[in-house]
Amino acid sequence: MKDQEIIEWLLEGDVSIQYQVHLGLLGVDRKDLQLRIAQEGWGREFLSKRHANGHWGDRFYQPKWISTHYTLLDLRNLNLSPDNEVVQETIDLVLDAGKAQDGGIPLGPSTSIHSDVCVNGMFLNYASYFKTAETKLHSIVDSILSEIMPDGGFNCVTTRNGAKHSSLHSTISVLEGLTEFQKSGYTYRVNDVQSAKESAEEFILQHRLFLSDRTGNIINKNFLKLSYPGRWKYDILRALDYFQYVGRKWDKRMAEAVEVIQKKRKKNGAWNMQVAHPGQLHFVMEKAGVPSRWNTLRALRVIEHFKKDSSAHL
Repeated sequence: MKDQEIIEWLLEGDVSIQYQVHLGLLGVDRKDLQLRIAQEGWGREFLSKRHANGHWGDRFYQPKWISTHYTLLDLRNLNLSPDNEVVQETIDLVLDAGKAQDGGIPLGPSTSIHSDVCVNGMFLNYASYFKTAETKLHSIVDSILSEIMPDGGFNCVTTRNGAKHSSLHSTISVLEGLTEFQKSGYTYRVNDVQSAKESAEEFILQHRLFLSDRTGNIINKNFLKLSYPGRWKYDILRALDYFQYVGRKWDKRMAEAVEVIQKKRKKNGAWNMQVAHPGQLHFVMEKAGVPSRWNTLRALRVIEHFKKDSSAHL
């Protein structure tokens, strides 16, 4: 398929894909499409699984991937309207249930002292996107910023086993959360948030997105497998999509990851869903091993973003 045919194929997908194609590839913010996300397709399906108590699954974080937490993350990534009152109500229910002693979101009764920085990053992402009152998020920001590691990134197991090196998994989730906090116009600890973002981005770039900064070897081959939804897991397309979302200029340390993405493009012009993370699902959006609108959309907007920079040589 030629590029125009790929766009047409994407526009045959779910309304959430249609909206993001218009926004990210065609440069048009179709609010009419965004409003339809709650009324049809995947968005409606997710919302229909909400229980009478305002939650999904059994509790905030269990079971994966049908818990309240991961469903809210899915809805944010669909680009559901930020004004959706149903989602806003659930986020307030989570916040009203109380926080851990470190100011973050507890995963359950056994985590009343230390929260999880990766989950805090994801929570900050969707809570900011859905216009949660800024003051309710202050302690979560404090908790996240208190866990910056000497290498500039984050690691969710630091408080559990004393890890000394940051995790790409945790770092990308925190970056997405801090970015959405900024994009929502919140100004709490604005300089600290920006500094944390810069150090975390540098941590990813120092690893050229998937390579050891000590040996140059691939850190984890799963980082090269394209999946969606990513959940808490890192991969190079998620990282590159983050960099285009924040408007980051080309950095030569991205080159190897972009080359991997380009090589994964099929002859038909699409990118496949390579792997699906095991766990319970509300429903299947896309199956592994076949062309993926999610991955094609994200790969195309990465490539289009960096094509604008002549130094990228794409």
